Amino acid sequence: MRNKLLDIAEESSLRQDPLNFAIGDSVDVHTRILEGNKERIQIFSGVVIARRGHGISETFTVRRIVAGEGVERVFPVHTPKIAKIDVVRHGRVRRAKLYYLRDRTGKATRLTERKPKSWEVDTGNNKKG
Repeated sequence: MRNKLLDIAEESSLRQDPLNFAIGDSVDVHTRILEGNKERIQIFSGVVIARRGHGISETFTVRRIVAGEGVERVFPVHTPKIAKIDVVRHGRVRRAKLYYLRDRTGKATRLTERKPKSWEVDTGNNKKG
């Protein structure tokens, strides 16, 4: 159990808009880069292979292949340096950590796509009588 005083102190630093993504999703992470007086957005695309932590120390790891070499980058969830995260596709996985992708190359690193659940929404217009 975490200390309640720590939770109260960290509450002001937490991100107000939650980042909605899951393990196995292919994402584009838009990060703010400061170069002198200018600010620009740089995109890091890859697959989310891990998510760990709680509260202000929560992080996630994104992996991609650059010039045949695997590159992983760890991002804090609650940093203001992340402008937004776009989910490109949802991967269907059965584990919390996808570290086994480090040993695979080529087509073996592909994950099958998760189909979105089709929820029937009751609008209330289907009343009988």
